[in-house]
Amino acid sequence: MAYVINEDCIACGTCIDECPVDAISEGDIYRIDAESCTDCGSCADVCPTEAIHPAK
Repeated sequence: MAYVINEDCIACGTCIDECPVDAISEGDIYRIDAESCTDCGSCADVCPTEAIHPAK
């Protein structure tokens, strides 16, 4: 199950460097490519706004 980024994202960039498979893309709200995401949770661990969660 991939992770998703919700509207609490402040586009700080902290998560991008943590993703081992480069599944996160920049924007006003960052996005995670569900097909590339390996469900490691590294991005969620470092998100300062807790905007990253497992998809439901």
